[in-house]
Amino acid sequence: MGRWDYFNYTPSKPLPVKGGIKAGGREIGGKNWWGKQWTQVLEGFNLGARLSRGRSYARQGQVISLDIGKGTVTAAVQGSRAKPYQVKLKIKVLTQELWQQVIKRLSSEVIYSAKLLAGEMPADIETIFAAAGVSLFPEREKDLETDCSCPDWSNPCKHIAAVYYVLGQEFDRDPFLIFKLRGLEREELFGKLSTTETISQSQPVNQPEPLPVDPVRFWSGEVLPEGFLNNIQTPPVSPVVLQQLGNFPLWRGKEELVKSLKSVYVNASNLGFKVTIGKNDFLKI
Repeated sequence: MGRWDYFNYTPSKPLPVKGGIKAGGREIGGKNWWGKQWTQVLEGFNLGARLSRGRSYARQGQVISLDIGKGTVTAAVQGSRAKPYQVKLKIKVLTQELWQQVIKRLSSEVIYSAKLLAGEMPADIETIFAAAGVSLFPEREKDLETDCSCPDWSNPCKHIAAVYYVLGQEFDRDPFLIFKLRGLEREELFGKLSTTETISQSQPVNQPEPLPVDPVRFWSGEVLPEGFLNNIQTPPVSPVVLQQLGNFPLWRGKEELVKSLKSVYVNASNLGFKVTIGKNDFLKI
C-alpha cells in the first residue's frame, strides 16, 4: 500500500528482491506471437495504472516464485511489506470432450502437429479452438479469477498484474504451458495427437515382400513401383528434433545453437530432396 497526502497518492516502493523472476527489456511479455498475444489480451482489459505498476514490478523481479498448474497459477510477489503477498489466478480448464474436438482438428493438418512438435505455436491456432466453440487465450476479464493477499481493494492489483507479465514471459519460453493452464500437459497433448493421427491414417495395407535371399538379386535391386516418389517433400518445419532439445547449457556461441544450425538443416533437406528426385547435376565435379 502507499500513503495519501491530502488528495495525492504516493505508492510505496517495494522491497528489493534477489533472484526474482524478471520479465524485462523492451520485449516484456514475450518475443514470440503467443507470448505477446497473452500480454495484449490483458492490456486490452483497460486496467489502467495498476497494469503499468505491475509491469514495473515484473521488470524489477518482484515476483519471487511462480507455479503453473491445470487451471491455476500461484505466485509470491514481494511488495513493500516484509512478508511477500500470495497471488492466485484461476482459469476454466477445457473438458476432455472439448480437447478431443480441438485435437481432432489439429491432427487434420500436418503443419499443426509439426509446429507443435517443434515447440512452436501455429499462428492460426485460435481458429482451431474457435471451431470447437472455445478459446485458448482468455477473451474477457471475467475469464480470469484472481486474488491477492495484499490489502489493496482493487482487483487485479499491481501484484496480480506483475504475475500477468511474468506469465507472458513463461508462455513465450514454453508455449505448452498455455495448454497446461487450460488443462492439458505437453505429454498428454503429444499422446493424443499421435493417437488421433494413427486412428485417422489406419487402413489395411499389403504385407511387403520379403527381401531376396540371393545376394546377386539383393544387390542389383529391382525397378521401383510406379508413384514410389510421389509423396516425397521437404519437412514443413525444420529442424523439429533440434528445437525440441532446446538451447544447450554449455553452448557459448554468439547466436543460439538452434538458430546457428537451422540453415544447415534447411540446406541438407533441400539437397536430399534434389538428390532423391534425380536433380543431382550440382554433384558433378
